[in-house]
Amino acid sequence: MEIVVDAYTEDERVTGWYCFLEENLKFVFTVRCIAERVISPLRVGDEVEVIGMAPIEECEREMFVEIEWLEHDFAAPLSQLEGINVDAKIREAIEDWRYWFDCGYRF
Repeated sequence: MEIVVDAYTEDERVTGWYCFLEENLKFVFTVRCIAERVISPLRVGDEVEVIGMAPIEECEREMFVEIEWLEHDFAAPLSQLEGINVDAKIREAIEDWRYWFDCGYRF
C-alpha cells in the first residue's frame, strides 16, 4: 500500500506502480510462468527473459513486462510470473505486485 498511499486517481495508481517496478526490476532477468492467462500464450512452467517494462499505455489495467518468447518480444502480465535466481529486490517487487493484484486491487 506504500506504493499507492498518495495516489487518489487511477492514473496516479498506475504511475505509482509503474515507477516502483521500473526502479526495482533490474533488466534482464529470467521468470517462470506460474499461472495461465487467456491473454498470454505462456503456460505454467515456461521460462522466459524479461527485457523491460511494457509501455505505460499498456499498463492501464495491470502491469505488463516485455519478454522474449520464441524469438519474439511481447508484453506479458507480471501477475503470471515469478523470478528465477533473481536478487531480493527484484523478487520482492514482483511479489508485491502479485500480492496487490491477487487481493483484487485494481486501478
